[in-house]
Amino acid sequence: MKEIYLAGGCFWGLQAYFDLKDGITESEVGYANGNTKEPTYEQVCTNTTGYAETVYIKYDDNKISLERILELFWKVIDPTSLNKQGGDRGTQYRTGIYFTDDKDEAIIKKSLENESRKYTRKIVTEVGKLKNYYPAEEYHQKYLEKNPNGYCHIDLSL
Repeated sequence: MKEIYLAGGCFWGLQAYFDLKDGITESEVGYANGNTKEPTYEQVCTNTTGYAETVYIKYDDNKISLERILELFWKVIDPTSLNKQGGDRGTQYRTGIYFTDDKDEAIIKKSLENESRKYTRKIVTEVGKLKNYYPAEEYHQKYLEKNPNGYCHIDLSL
């Protein structure tokens, strides 16, 4: 099993989207790469903690590759939008790809380079090693399963 951390705006939709993909064995929403310990949702929403709403994804690389996960990720975000996805605005809604395995960095950078050819504007999606991650509160986990009519800027059918 391998893992990757993806920030794509509101984490509810991104988690629901990846949970539908074959080869994803586990997901969890949380907060990544900030500057405080054990942040709460309320703190993250102040735009002072530096955290991005992020989805931890554990996957079986015999069933789905990191390249494919990134292809799917690019389909549901606007990588040229800074601190905004869909109707959500704020630094916690920035886009990012955070890795724990150094071998993944080259794959991510190649994917980013390929994606950048599709845009005239600069891609602002962060790419870097995961510095820290804290799981979000329980009510955020699998939110759209619990609240099927909840807000989601992501087209889950892609």
